[in-house]
Amino acid sequence: MQRIFHTPEGVRDIYNGECSQKRKVQEKIHRVFHQYGYEDIETPTFEYFEVFSREVGTIPSRELYKFFDREGNTLVLRPDFTPSVSRACATYFNPDEEPVSLCYTGNTFINNSSYRGRLKETTQMGVEHIGDESADADAELLAMTVECLLAAGLTEFQVSVGQVDYFKSLLKEAELDTEAEERLRTLISQKNSFGVQEFVEEQKLKEGIARAFVEIPQMFGSADVLKKARSLTNNARALEAVARLEEIYEILKIYGYEKYVSFDFGMLSKYQYYTGIIFQAYTYGTGEPMIKGGHYNGLMKHFGKPAASIGFAIEVDNLLLALSSQKLLSEKDEKPEVILYEAQERAEAIEKARKLRAQGHSVSLRLKKEVR
Repeated sequence: MQRIFHTPEGVRDIYNGECSQKRKVQEKIHRVFHQYGYEDIETPTFEYFEVFSREVGTIPSRELYKFFDREGNTLVLRPDFTPSVSRACATYFNPDEEPVSLCYTGNTFINNSSYRGRLKETTQMGVEHIGDESADADAELLAMTVECLLAAGLTEFQVSVGQVDYFKSLLKEAELDTEAEERLRTLISQKNSFGVQEFVEEQKLKEGIARAFVEIPQMFGSADVLKKARSLTNNARALEAVARLEEIYEILKIYGYEKYVSFDFGMLSKYQYYTGIIFQAYTYGTGEPMIKGGHYNGLMKHFGKPAASIGFAIEVDNLLLALSSQKLLSEKDEKPEVILYEAQERAEAIEKARKLRAQGHSVSLRLKKEVR
């Protein structure tokens, strides 16, 4: 049997300077989590299939890594932390009494296509704030998003904020079937205005709702987009969604972070559990978002304890790619001081190393090889 020494497709080794740089960036972000009062939580690498099932609204079943235990239960490697943390919160905490703020770091596993080098195992860091439905909680999560990216070393980035309830309220008004809804969702996510135009004509939608759907793919940019969103509908729920974004934006002005925020009504996540605001953070040097987050008010109900919830996940690998392409990673990697010694010098070498380590230095002891 041939021995295999390379990694499977979609996973990789991280070593030397890259590994230490990754740890340093993670430490900076973790410090921000703690500054905002978040407590650490660790959830299992694998869970029962039901935690990530279709009813939860996470990724499609075909993209999950599934296996069986000895009793025949279907288990899944976690593709996403939010359902796991929600399950743990419903089990051990009571968000009805006071909000629960949890943070995590770990790897996720998605059996996706490796097209364009996409990884199947990635590192995520994130937070979940459960039991607080206020606009203040939304604004604080967005402020945290900005501070995490600043702490990591980025200076040029944008946090794009959408509103799932705006789209959902228009969908309800349009009374489309499930297949048509999914098609429209895809067209809008792709910013395909011409495709949406053809769709609304095929469906023979009323003029007002048809115009709103056609406009949504192009409704992104500064806070002026909020006025445009208001002008397109009289739907009460849709207008409430816009009012929520306006309130959040005013709070972000107090933080002084409004310059990092833009709006995008065509942002629709593949995760169906999102409700209310949804957001993603981008910079140049990587085509994928570095951070994804939003409200998921229905998810806790799945685990038997309904509660308003909001959170975000940082795709650490994407963030490092952006930092590297912008030359913002420190090239200097602290090497340990090496003490070479011969057998008869062992005691002196060990004592010297102990003193240097006590002073905070990194020291590597190495016995000189005998020359034969």
